[in-house]
Amino acid sequence: MTDAGTSPTSPLLLPDEIHHAVRPGTVLLRLETTRSRQGLLDGAWWPRTRDVEREFPPLVTALTEHLGPLSRVGVDASAWNGIPTRLTVDGRVVHVDSFPVGDDTVLITRGDEDHFALMVVPPDTEPEAARTAMARAVRADNVTRAAEILVAVLPSPTTGPEGPS
Repeated sequence: MTDAGTSPTSPLLLPDEIHHAVRPGTVLLRLETTRSRQGLLDGAWWPRTRDVEREFPPLVTALTEHLGPLSRVGVDASAWNGIPTRLTVDGRVVHVDSFPVGDDTVLITRGDEDHFALMVVPPDTEPEAARTAMARAVRADNVTRAAEILVAVLPSPTTGPEGPS
């Protein structure tokens, strides 16, 4: 967990409560902690909504604290509401690209060609499932794609807590 007022050396941990228990503007984000970047994913993000203009500025601010200035964010148009072509965050323009990358991934570009892939945990995910998925995504040796992690961790829509419906 990070926000604009937290130093980069603070632990990047999820809270024990659901989104609304976290101060508004706080980003629920975990990043891989090694510099090797050998895994398929570089981090995981748990947004509260699918509203780009609400969710992306805090994400960009938090990532900029750790990675430096970002130039682009790539998202799947079918997964997000109201995608602008650019956002101004902390006085910097960040271009927003729409790709068929899947709603489980956001692609971040630093500079011209340095790309980071973040798994996106669906906003309505239960806290324990979100924590488990995010922990798997940031393992340095992770070779599992975001969609596969989410399928393995999240309950299926036809299966509730009492079993199949």
